[in-house]
Amino acid sequence: MDPLAELVKIDPKSIGVGQYQHDVDQNALKTSLDDVVSSCVNAVGVEINTASKELLKYVSGLSERLAGNVIRYRNENGAFQSRKNLMNVSGMGPKTFEQAAGFLRIRGAGNPLDASAVHPESYPVVEAMAHDLGCTVADLTSNADLRGQISLTKYVTNMVGMPTLTDIMAELAKQGRDQREQFELFAFTEGVNEIADLEVGMQLPGVVTNVTAFGAFVDVGVHQDGLVHLSEMADRFVKNPHDVLKVNQKVTVTVINVDEKRKRISLSMRAKPFEPGRKASDSTSQEERKHVGKDSKTDRRERKEEPSNPFAKALKGLKIPRH
Repeated sequence: MDPLAELVKIDPKSIGVGQYQHDVDQNALKTSLDDVVSSCVNAVGVEINTASKELLKYVSGLSERLAGNVIRYRNENGAFQSRKNLMNVSGMGPKTFEQAAGFLRIRGAGNPLDASAVHPESYPVVEAMAHDLGCTVADLTSNADLRGQISLTKYVTNMVGMPTLTDIMAELAKQGRDQREQFELFAFTEGVNEIADLEVGMQLPGVVTNVTAFGAFVDVGVHQDGLVHLSEMADRFVKNPHDVLKVNQKVTVTVINVDEKRKRISLSMRAKPFEPGRKASDSTSQEERKHVGKDSKTDRRERKEEPSNPFAKALKGLKIPRH
């Protein structure tokens, strides 16, 4: 499964990228968001023999028209066997090839470098390394001991600097592996879909959606976030909620109070939230009410200044027109 291949088919603006996204210049917003998507696609790389037109058009150097030409060539001539075959695609010039080829992968190609992020113009350097060690390029990608014998200073030239050589060695060590972290399947408790399904004492998995001065809000799958009050975050004293939790963190919480009428849910992360002598924190505690007026503006400002996702970062800094 490749979620990125499907996500590129969605207009980034439609997933809600931050506050005030409809108030900024829409052309500037689109440009910024497209840059974010493009940087993600190029960082991961694209398998050219299975990629869709929507995915290919985000590859550096490829326009939507050229991406369509790549698909057409693939349909008419079969799978690409080498990056060199890209030069046969209509509209693919030397400069475009140089810019795009390093982000296009070909699994099972004759040259193992075609499945890596090493750019074609750097192939001679890798081949020189293999020649000096008396081995093949494939041996370099699979044998760490051989790579350890390479002295990079020997291959520094006016065209190839040490940073490039360091990147090449890192890529050879990866052997074309996907750099993305393993996807962790997360599921809410089955059968708990509405506030009415909640009962005091339930232990539920949840995801942190916001961290404020008085606590954190957690989504437990009932269409209404619950509040983990500052005093319920841990079995120790917590001064700053950000020291304990962060947005999108997965947690396990205990339901300590449910006000279905006001749609308020109180949660706890303490090991023994109902320990004798302790009073469960109410979702509208005095401490929360004291901070809401004073810190809500600060919290909004912090969320605006420190976006938690790349799309919000793209939105940040765009000028809002004054009417």
